[in-house]
Amino acid sequence: MPIIQVENLVKKFGAITAVDTISFDVEEGMIFGFLGPNGAGKTTTINILCTLLSPTSGRTMIAGYDCMKDPASVRTAIGIVFQDTTLDKDLTAVENLIFHAYLYSIPKNEMRKRVDDVLKFVDLYDRRNDLVRKFSGGMKRRLEVARGLLHRPRVLFLDEPTLGLDPQSRTNLWEFITELPAKHQVTIFMTTHYMEEAEVCDRIAIIDHGKIIAMDTPDELKKTVGGDVVSITTTDNRSARYEIEHVFKMGVVEKENALYMTCNRGDTCIPELIRQLGDRVLSVRIQRPTLNDVFLKLTGKTIREEEVSGNDTIRASIRAHRRRG
Repeated sequence: MPIIQVENLVKKFGAITAVDTISFDVEEGMIFGFLGPNGAGKTTTINILCTLLSPTSGRTMIAGYDCMKDPASVRTAIGIVFQDTTLDKDLTAVENLIFHAYLYSIPKNEMRKRVDDVLKFVDLYDRRNDLVRKFSGGMKRRLEVARGLLHRPRVLFLDEPTLGLDPQSRTNLWEFITELPAKHQVTIFMTTHYMEEAEVCDRIAIIDHGKIIAMDTPDELKKTVGGDVVSITTTDNRSARYEIEHVFKMGVVEKENALYMTCNRGDTCIPELIRQLGDRVLSVRIQRPTLNDVFLKLTGKTIREEEVSGNDTIRASIRAHRRRG
């Protein structure tokens, strides 16, 4: 039986449907990713699975426990790393973990060993007695991962775990995260809008406007793009797009002043495009499909563009609904 089961989940905030009838399963021991822009419904789904929100309708199960009917059992089976840090900055790393251990009723004779073990795992043992306020953003995130593992959950939720971190800290954190299923026998459920982070997932659900629009392994999703991705910038993108669509019968998406299309073989397609467009061509680039290309093909926009449009409206509607409630 899958360790996470979601059936026809719906969550509405007034007139806004944040999660729109989604269903999926997550097998034990995998890294499962929710990929989508801010405001797509990722955090809302996690909050429901973590028993922090009640769904409008649908059913969610964690480790065999119904999230609505048995929230206490669900909470003992999960760990959470939120988008925003929830550490006490006036306590040391050890004190933060000891406090968490008491909350989860970890036996006193096991408490210190577990604390030391998770601190060693995230490479913070030497800083265990330092105040958290002295930690960098990356160190705080690693400590939060340690805290999430302390009570030995079966599922660890990571909601945008590297948000706001510099590239080096993001890379270091992912080195720890990818080791978790094997070393700690834990299933990872993560959300992100960073495409390169989603590549580490065993399986990905792409969510947009509250709906799951695709779900598969990263490699299988990229295969749906259908060949090499070619981008061209020209002196007249409007006329170039018209010719590419009508002469070569290829679909074209324009973003950031460039034309994007897919070709079965980019090395033979590009010379033909250049011959057709002539001196209008300013630059040409070819690459293998990425998850961003998948999202672009499915929605016509990149995740960054989607973040800008509509996200503030959704948040404002949710806040207004909560105030009325």
